[in-house]
Amino acid sequence: MGYEKLEQAAAAIRDLTGRSEHSAAVVLGSGLGDYAASLPHAIAAPYASIPNFPAPRVEGHSGTLYSIQVANRHALIFAGRVHFYEGWELFDVVFGVRAAALAGCHTVLLTNASGGVSRGLSVGDLVAISDHVNLTGRNPLHGANDDRIGPRFPGVSDAYSSALRREMKPVFEQCGVPYKEGVYTWFTGPSYETPAEIELVRRIGGDLVGMSTVPEAIAMAHMGIRVGAISLVTNMAAGTTEEPLSHGEVQEAAEQAGAKFEALLDSLLPVLVADPR
Repeated sequence: MGYEKLEQAAAAIRDLTGRSEHSAAVVLGSGLGDYAASLPHAIAAPYASIPNFPAPRVEGHSGTLYSIQVANRHALIFAGRVHFYEGWELFDVVFGVRAAALAGCHTVLLTNASGGVSRGLSVGDLVAISDHVNLTGRNPLHGANDDRIGPRFPGVSDAYSSALRREMKPVFEQCGVPYKEGVYTWFTGPSYETPAEIELVRRIGGDLVGMSTVPEAIAMAHMGIRVGAISLVTNMAAGTTEEPLSHGEVQEAAEQAGAKFEALLDSLLPVLVADPR
C-alpha cells in the first residue's frame, strides 16, 4: 500500500504543477522557507493539497511544495520537512522525497541547520555533507521491503554522491563560499545533545550534529537517487562553548546566513537538474 500512496502523491504533483516531469528536488531547512516563493515561474502546491503528504509542525517549516523552471527543465522545492521527533513514522519523514523521485527527480539536494562539532567550523559555515553516522538505531527501511521502490539491502557507501560533490565544489568557490566537507551525525531530538554526546561524536569522526537529513538520504540511496546535502552551521554544539543552546539561536543564525545560502542555491540549481554524468 505504501507504493500506491507514493504514486498518488507523484501523480498529484504533476497535476497540481501542470508539469509532467521534474529533474531534481531541493529540501529546504530552517531559515530557507521563503526562498522558493521568490523564484520566477514558481507554482505553489501546499502539502495539504497533495494526497498522503505529511505537514510540518515546527516553526520555520512552512509546508509548501514549489515547482520551478531551471533553464528548460523543472525542479521541486520543498519549503519545510517533517521530523521524526514530531511523532511521525519514518515512512512519513521520507515520503516527500520518495514522491519526488517517482515524479522523475534523479537528484535530490538536502539542506539543514546543524550544530558544529569540529574545531575548524564556525557559525555561518556552509558544509557539504560527505557521509553520516546514524546514532538513533532507526532506519526508514525497517519492515517489509517493496522491490518496486528499491532492493532489500541497498548500499549507502556513496549515499552523498562524491561525483555531485565534485560538481558542487567549484560552484561554492564561484559564489565566494569556502568549500568544506563534513560528516553529519543524526540524533532524533528534539532535545539538544549533551556535552558528553558531543565528545562521543568528535571521537568517532563526526563534524556536525542534527535532527534530520539521514533518513531522507537512506531512502534516496534505496531508490538509486543521486543525493547532495549542505549543512548550515547555526550554533556550536554543546560543550564546545559555554553558551546555552536554544532554537531561537538556530533560527537567528539561519536567517543571517540566508542570503548567502540562497545565492549558492541559485547557482547550484542548473547543476542539480543536469543529467548525472
